This record gives sequence, structure tokens and C-alpha cells, in this order.
Amino acid sequence: MAGLTCGFIGLGLIGGSIAKALKAYDASIKIIAYDINEQSLVLAKTEGIADMTLSNIDASFSACDYIFLCAPVSHNDENLSKLKELISPDCILTDVGSVKSTTHRHVAEMALNGQFIGGHPMAGSERIGYQNSKASLLQNAYYILTPTAEVPLEKLDDYRSLVQKMGAIPLVLSYEQHDFVTAGISHLPHVIASSLVNLVRDTDSEDGIMKMIAAGGFKDITRIASSSPVMWQQICLTNGENISRLLQDYIDALIQAKAALDTKDADTLYDFFNSARTYRESFVNASSGPIKRAFDMTVDIADKPGALANVVNLLAAKNLSIKNIGITHNRESAEGSMHIEFYDELSVNTAKELLTVVGYNCK
Repeated sequence: MAGLTCGFIGLGLIGGSIAKALKAYDASIKIIAYDINEQSLVLAKTEGIADMTLSNIDASFSACDYIFLCAPVSHNDENLSKLKELISPDCILTDVGSVKSTTHRHVAEMALNGQFIGGHPMAGSERIGYQNSKASLLQNAYYILTPTAEVPLEKLDDYRSLVQKMGAIPLVLSYEQHDFVTAGISHLPHVIASSLVNLVRDTDSEDGIMKMIAAGGFKDITRIASSSPVMWQQICLTNGENISRLLQDYIDALIQAKAALDTKDADTLYDFFNSARTYRESFVNASSGPIKRAFDMTVDIADKPGALANVVNLLAAKNLSIKNIGITHNRESAEGSMHIEFYDELSVNTAKELLTVVGYNCK
């Protein structure tokens, strides 16, 4: 892999994270980056991630072994047109989009099938932009590859190996299978989360009681509703057929659940919850997937001066980095609770053990 040159069309959260992961694996890999955001390019150059930054897609990309298409999917057609006349026959084109059908169609129209391997790192964050990118975003995340039939097997093997070097887990699928799978485990959940939030908004009382006490489970299952509305609008427009098909299946399941509720069918209700529980507990407990795990915990604290600082100081003494912290106020007892989010599972487990030993109740 030494001596590679990798180009990036777009250097946002995902493009930046891939570039950083490549540099973390081998600092000699040359990164050529184009982005419409000049500040992102300046930061990437300052951090030593981008070796060359460009204000236009030009002949500099002809030196690339890989080119990552990381701009919005709607721009792929235009960008591929520009790249077609520039890239070498040995260059592999790839993308990072969560919908593959439209990009594969553009590639075929450009007669670039022999050089394209679709890519989708199943990782992300509610925060966007290069400034929030990090190499660790790809660690142990599934990275789906959707090669065309015309791509040589050795090229696919090389790319699969490169993905592993980034710390991700490569998984080869057809682009049709990819779009159906992501519709079920990523796209549909975003539709559902947004509809739940809107339901509470539309049915809440004038004094906002629902909103005030919305916490715990409700906030957990609707966290992804905070994602970019523009991005999810585009995903729904490009993968609408698969999402609609699965949404109808989900609506049918809800109708069955409602019937069980209306008829007080105890057996059906039990089976409904038990089957979901059993299947849910069979999931692999890892951070891979399109909807990232939140590494968090809740700590009960006394409502008195210094209580919050004491917890933070204990964690700092163990060099545990806190990603986010919040206070729950809507408790009827004299105690409150801190919700603390960390960057990884090890930090959560270490924090729980540390605080439990000194008498804190952690969940």
C-alpha cells in the first residue's frame, strides 16, 4: 500500500475521516483534496492530512490510485463527467453514499464500470463537516463495498485490504442488496424517529408537558431525528422505493399491534414484545452500523454544591474524556442525575466501575 495517492472530491465528515484514517495507517499516503469549503481545505492542510488542496477538479487527480467521491450524491453526475477525462485507467473510483443505485447508474452512463467500486462506511455523527472528522469514526464499522461486475477481482481485493487498514470491516454486497438493507436498518428508522417526534409535537398540550418530560427511552429512540433534514430528504428521494416498501410492512405491523390493543389480546401482545426482545438481544454488541451506539451512562447525584464537579474530577483523574454531559431536572426526589456520554465503550465501563466503588448509583 506504500506510495498510494488518494484523491477526495469533498472533504466533510466522512471524507475527512477516511483521509485521516489513511494517514494514520501510513503517513506516506498522498492526499489530494477538492472541496467547495475553503476553510475545510485550509484546516486539512494545516493538520497535515491534505498534501495538496484544489479549488477545482483538475489534472492533479490523474496521479490518483483511488478517488473518493464524498460530495452529495446529487453532484456525482457532474463530478464523474469532469473526472472521466482526467483519471488513469488504473485508478479506482469509489464513493461514500448511503444510496448506491443512482451512483451506479451514473457510472454506467459514463462507461466507467471497469473502475468503480461503490463504498459506504456505516459510520456517522450528528455533527457534520471536516472539523468534526476523525480517524476513529471508522474503527470497527462495517464498510460496504458494491463492486461492478467489470472491476478486476485483484482491484477489489486491494480495496478490501485498504478498508481493513483504515480499521473498518469490509462487506461486499450488490448495490441493489445494499439499498434494501440500508433502507431497513438506517433509512426507515430515521423516518420513524422523525414521525414520533412530530407526533409528540402535534399531540402535546399547550403547556408542553410531553416535551418537558420527554427523556430516557423517548430521547434515545428519537436521537437520530436530529440529523440533517436536507441529507434525509435526498436519501428518501433516491431510495424511496425501498423505504416505501418497508414502511408499508411497518404500517401493517402497527395495524396488527393496534388490533391486539383494541381487542385486549394478551397472547398476541406478549408475543409481540417477547419476539422483539429475543431478536434484539441477538444483535452483535458492537459500534458498527449506520446508527452509531451512544457510549453513555446515568449517574444519580445529590442536589448540593460541588456534586457535579466531584464526579467530573473523579473521571478527569482517570484521564477519561467526556464527549457530552447533561443534567436531568425533572425528578421529584432531592437527587438529580447526570447523563454522561463518552467516546468509547471502555471509557463507559471504566467510569461505571470507578464511580460505583465510591458509592454512586450508575446506570
